[in-house]
Amino acid sequence: MNKSELVDALAERAGVTKTDADAVLKALEDVVTSEVATKGGKITLTGFMTFERTYRGPRTGRNPQTGETINVAGANAMKLSAGSKLKAAAKASKKA
Repeated sequence: MNKSELVDALAERAGVTKTDADAVLKALEDVVTSEVATKGGKITLTGFMTFERTYRGPRTGRNPQTGETINVAGANAMKLSAGSKLKAAAKASKKA
């Protein structure tokens, strides 16, 4: 499903226009980006999903082509965790 298909599905299920659904989706993107990526906060949608910024510390790696040891700098990363309801839905659809 791409973004336009998601907007169509949201509009249909919520009984709103596609323009309104697109605006809400855009607002969600903005809030998640602002809170998690910029401020380093955590957003939990209980039972559905958790968005969280984590830090990966510096480490030593290897260049796969040359085998040379390289230093990989630490960096911020995003962590998305599925909630219990989303996990249960995925598990149930796998059995069907």
